[in-house]
Amino acid sequence: MPILSLQEVSKDYLTDGRAVHALSDVSLNVERGEFVALVGRSGCGKSTLLNLAGAMDFPTSGKVFLDGVSTSSLKDSGLTQLRRERVGFIFQSFQLLHTLTVFENVELPLLLSGKPNPRQAARERLAWVELEGLGDRYPHQLSGGQMQRVAIARALIHSPSILLADEPTGNLDTTTGSLILELLRRLTREQNTATIMATHSPEAASLANMLVRLRDGEIQEITRR
Repeated sequence: MPILSLQEVSKDYLTDGRAVHALSDVSLNVERGEFVALVGRSGCGKSTLLNLAGAMDFPTSGKVFLDGVSTSSLKDSGLTQLRRERVGFIFQSFQLLHTLTVFENVELPLLLSGKPNPRQAARERLAWVELEGLGDRYPHQLSGGQMQRVAIARALIHSPSILLADEPTGNLDTTTGSLILELLRRLTREQNTATIMATHSPEAASLANMLVRLRDGEIQEITRR
């Protein structure tokens, strides 16, 4: 069973009394261990697809199955649990809480869900992204690449089945961005996590083993390497 399945999914928004078709009849299956790049011009539907994949939004028509569960069938409590246990999010702007230390940022998802030993789990994830010894620092004391690695550690804290990355290298220089992309590719392989990344960067897309090209809310081409 695919970790993510979109079946004839469409998503419409109402803007100024007019229907805007963000996605139209999109079907896509993603397996565990696949590194997927969503590419296309701004407004083509990349972010909408990520939001649907992470159960942050719901289709106007069609079905989205996340780890075999239809996202539209769940109530708020079930959706919260699904996102906390199955999905990790990485954003272009990092979205770290600047009043919390690195340790506190990484362990926060476990604290919110009441899981035991959050500090030990945070240590292990920080070690995996090679940030040992920085747990007591605050985000403003880190470089952009270090902040993105903290964000990755936080996204991995609950061992998600799927990792969603929205322009994860957009605020980084080329060298640092390449290091982050290699880290994402390694975690996809070693953790058997499905990673779906929206990107404008041809260099970033070249590292994915599955390329999904979107245009005007429709899938134009799917290429597996």
